[in-house]
This record gives sequence, structure tokens and C-alpha cells, in this order.
Amino acid sequence: MSVLEENPDSPLKKRPPRWSDIWLKKTKPLKHVVFAMQLQSLASKDLKSQTLIPHFANIDRTLLLSDELLLKILSKLPLSQRNPNSLVCKRWLYLQGRLVRSLKILDWNFLVSGRLITRFPNLAHVDLLNGCLFSPRNSGILLTHRMVSMQMRYGNCSNWELLEENLLPVEVVDGGLQALANGCPNLRRLVVINASELGLLTLAEECLTLQELELHKCNDNVLRGIAACENLQILKLVGNVDGLYCSLVSDVGLTILAQGCKRLVRLELSGCEGSFDGIKAIGQCCLMLEELTICDHRMEDGWLAALSYCENLKTLRLLSCKRIDLDPGPDEYLGFCPSLERLHLQKCQLRSKKSVRALFRVCEAVREVVVLDCWGLDNDMFTFASVCRRVKFLSLEGCSLLTTEGLEAMVLSWLDLETLVVVSCKNIKESDISPALATLFCNLKELRWRPDAKSLLSSSLMGTGMGKKGGKFFKRT
Repeated sequence: MSVLEENPDSPLKKRPPRWSDIWLKKTKPLKHVVFAMQLQSLASKDLKSQTLIPHFANIDRTLLLSDELLLKILSKLPLSQRNPNSLVCKRWLYLQGRLVRSLKILDWNFLVSGRLITRFPNLAHVDLLNGCLFSPRNSGILLTHRMVSMQMRYGNCSNWELLEENLLPVEVVDGGLQALANGCPNLRRLVVINASELGLLTLAEECLTLQELELHKCNDNVLRGIAACENLQILKLVGNVDGLYCSLVSDVGLTILAQGCKRLVRLELSGCEGSFDGIKAIGQCCLMLEELTICDHRMEDGWLAALSYCENLKTLRLLSCKRIDLDPGPDEYLGFCPSLERLHLQKCQLRSKKSVRALFRVCEAVREVVVLDCWGLDNDMFTFASVCRRVKFLSLEGCSLLTTEGLEAMVLSWLDLETLVVVSCKNIKESDISPALATLFCNLKELRWRPDAKSLLSSSLMGTGMGKKGGKFFKRT
């Protein structure tokens, strides 16, 4: 008998093989499966242990900051990061909305539903112009004007019919103004179209800090509501726009405006009618008026004489006026603006000698004269500016009829001239410059001289040595 047989409890005795041992020994893929199951069980145990101890790396540490402190931090970031920051969380979205001060509304439902006030509670500047227009989104036709841009269903109608068809009714616009006034009592600037007297009255009662208003499609009745805005300082009225819409602003409306808005500092009248009486009322009542802009006016003859009542007027701008004043009246009734410093003429037709002469007579105290792309300004017309003896700044651009002789006759008479700008005046030639004019150029503080393309080329090449013979640059070695 062997030793193993005598001692059955000996450790040297081999255990008979089990079926599971034989199976696992011959199946290697099954070992990987078992190992993966073991790892998954270990991971579940670690997860249960992590729930008992918080993981500080996943905590939002900005929750420790108050809204006021976080607002100060977000306000220091550049404007380009506002939209990405609002996507971080709901709190940051709300705080970013509180930082927005200016907004252009494109969807009217966003205003009347109250979402605008909830999303942006601190708005100060609101533009409702494009929001007041309903246009199909899937249209392939786009109508673009200098003021509005909208899509249209078909192109076989006039702009007037298209605007009337897609413009929101007056009642709807007034409802939106009421919702805006109730939610934004600190509103300072507003742009709106097709509003009525009642809508503007509501706005004036609720928004006491309203300082700037731009009103399109305005008429005399609407101006009754504007007159209630006692703190209004900047006002733009758009009455008639050729090819788009037609509204009447006459002396009646200008008088109502003058009696109500006595704190006006800047006034722009675009496409408005009126006469001497309306401008006189503005000059007598609006004593703080410093800047007056008249664009494409329909005023009656004789209105220029009323400018003398604007005693504190410093800037007068005439834009896109087809005529100035065909019958301004005698000189003794014209008067002049004693405080006027700047006269800007842009895209105006200066074809009437009476108009141009009366205009410079009223503006004889100016120190800055700017003429940009005006038709009809030749040597004879420009001589009427000789009454303006205090001119220090003169800018001429796009005056194709003016010659060097006409320019020289005027600038030599202005002893206080310091700055001269001449751009795109093709009849002003460098070859016609006299020694007296050249001496004047040397005494100026600033000179921009580009009357034509040739002078622009010569001035740009000045000092570089280019334009000379090539022997200087191509020498043989």
C-alpha cells in the first residue's frame, strides 16, 4: 500500500478535476467577460461610496456670489461674450438680460406677450420700427428702403400699397406701447411707426425719463401726444416719404409741439410741411434748441426768416432738400442767427440765387461750413458766402461746378480760416493755384487736398520718389 493511499488527508493527494475548471481552461474569451463583470461591480461600489462624500469639482462656485456682484463681473466682459455667457445656465441667462439696455424688436408678439419685459427688464432704448411691419418669412422678395427692410409676397404693387398692407393697425401699435410703458418705466429712447395720440399719451405718463423719440408716419394729431413728453430733448419727426407713405405735419402740429416740448435740444423735421409760423413758434418756445435738421421739406416760401427766432441755435443741417426757399423776402426781414456755428448742406439743390443768398445771409455768423454733394453750387453761388466772415472750417466735397478761381476768391477773404478740405471737385485744378493761394495753404493748420484722382495720386506718391524716371532705381552695377 502506498503512502498516499494510507493517508487520505495528505495535501499531496490530487483533487479530482471539476467540470467548470476544464471548461474555463479551454475558453479564453469567457475569462475576459468575467473580468469585465468584476470591474463593473467594483465601479458600482465606488459610486455608492462617492454619494456619501460630495465631489467639490462639480459644484458651481458662482452660487456663492450674489446677483449684484456677479452682474458687476459680467458687465466688465466685452459685448462679444454676452451671448455665449447667457448659455451657461438659467441664472446667467437672466443676469445677462438685465445688462441689455438697447434692443431692436422684430417680433411684435414678443412685446405684447410680456416676454420682452421678463427677459430684458432694464431696457432704455427700444426700436419698434421693423416690429410694426408684418412680412412673410418664406418670401424670396425683399424690399429695402433707407428706413425699413421687409419681405413681400409679390412684386406687382407699389411700395405704398405694400406698406399699408403689412403695417400693423394703430390699435395694435398703441397696445404694444402701453405694454412697453408699463414694463419699462425708465425708457429713454424709442423708435416707432403708425402710433396714435393715445398711445403716445400713455407713454408720456408712464415713462417720465423719455428723452429721445423718433416717430415715423407722423401727423398733427399725433403731435398732441408728443407734447405731453415734458422731458423730451431729442425728437425726429418723419412725415412724408416719397414712394413709401404720406403724412401731414403742418404749422398746427409744429405749434402744438413747440408749446409742449420746451426742453428740446435737437430737432429733425423730415418730409414735414409748414411755414414761417411753425418755425417761429419753435424758436420762441424751445429756447434750449441747439441743433435743427431739415430733410426733404415741403415748407412754404418765407420760412427762412423764422430761423432768426432761434437765438440759441448752433447747428443747422439741410439734407436732401430739392429747394431751400424760393421767395425768402427782403433782407431787412430775414435777420440772422446770432449763435449759429455750423452750417451743413448735403445732397441739396442750390439752383436758386435768391435761396442761396438768403441762406448765407441768415447764417452769416457761422464758423464751420460743410457742402457735400450739392447740385448747382458754382462760382456765382459761392460768392454769396462772402457775408460769413468768421469761417474757420470749410469742407467742399462733390462740388463739380466750382473752380479754382471761385474757391480762391472766397478763402482769401476769410482771414480766420484754419482748416480746408477739398475732395472730388473735378473743376478745381492744381495747375490754377496762384501764389497767394499757395501761401494760404502753408498757413493753414489742416489741409486735405484731393480735388480729383490725379491730385490724389500725386499726393499719395509725394515723398516716395515714385513717378520719376527709372534711372534712379535701375542703375547698372
